[in-house]
Amino acid sequence: MRGSLLFNRRGLQRFRQFAKTAVGSAKIKLLLCCCIAFTLLALAGRPLDFMGWTNRSAPLDRLPDSGKGYSILMNTWKRYDLLRQSISHYSSCAGLDSIHIVWSEPNPPSDSLVKFLSHILRSSSRGMKQVELKFDINKEDSLNNRFKEIKDLKTDAVFSIDDDVIFPCSTVEFAFSVWRSASDTMVGFVPRAHWVDQSQGKNDYYIYGGWWSVWWTGTYSMVLSKAAFFHKKYLSLYTNEVPASIKEYITKNRNCEDIAMSFLVANASGSPPIWVKGKIFEIGSTGISSMGGHNERRTQCVNRFVAEFGRMPLVSTSVKAVDSRKAWFW
Repeated sequence: MRGSLLFNRRGLQRFRQFAKTAVGSAKIKLLLCCCIAFTLLALAGRPLDFMGWTNRSAPLDRLPDSGKGYSILMNTWKRYDLLRQSISHYSSCAGLDSIHIVWSEPNPPSDSLVKFLSHILRSSSRGMKQVELKFDINKEDSLNNRFKEIKDLKTDAVFSIDDDVIFPCSTVEFAFSVWRSASDTMVGFVPRAHWVDQSQGKNDYYIYGGWWSVWWTGTYSMVLSKAAFFHKKYLSLYTNEVPASIKEYITKNRNCEDIAMSFLVANASGSPPIWVKGKIFEIGSTGISSMGGHNERRTQCVNRFVAEFGRMPLVSTSVKAVDSRKAWFW
């Protein structure tokens, strides 16, 4: 009798232990299922991030008032394949009103190139207002050409972009919406920094900092014009107000026109730029920023421009604009 009772108690204890294990296992499985379901839902809500910048599945209506859209100002130099890729991509962006290609080559654009790009824009219109294409022909080869005043520009917003840089249209549209909330400043994707060089023992010598400086400190004071929005009035100011000595320095050294524009905007607005988080696709080869001594040359530019402006106009900030609709954590 005792043996039977002891056996029953042991069996009951084993059953309870088994039940607890089963319940614990079920909870773990339920938690895993919830995690998997959450991940699938998140991925389903973010298809563009995994399809890259070539997705064109969702045609968007263009803004009815061209003054409320933006114009692309694209700098290029003998990279026709990249130019074709960039125009083909950006032509489908909803807010785009016109594309102005800064052309500083000795020969004018070929008929075949003009016809190809025009065909792309007609194909992208989808029955809506066609994006206007213009080549801004320059006789002199100078980096200052990218900020030359455009008399017939219809939009207030200018999106300055290099021909080898691609952003998804949704990212460009978000940056445009950020710019509309602060149209006197620059809004862009490539932040850079500056700081006082304490080792020099004086407060008027500055160091130019690249991306890793921004990443380390969390602050920046410039957004490069290789991918940035600004008001069209700054094209007029750059053309007519920037000292000739600065423009000559830029032409001679083939560098720093983007820093000069950052100085100009900061000096006029008294405000810091706004860095927008965005996925960037660089489709070209490495540029001058990968060459040795690049930061040192940029540091020279910063101090040269401070001397010309009579002060340091750049304003540092740690603000970053993030599209919370497309971010898991923000």
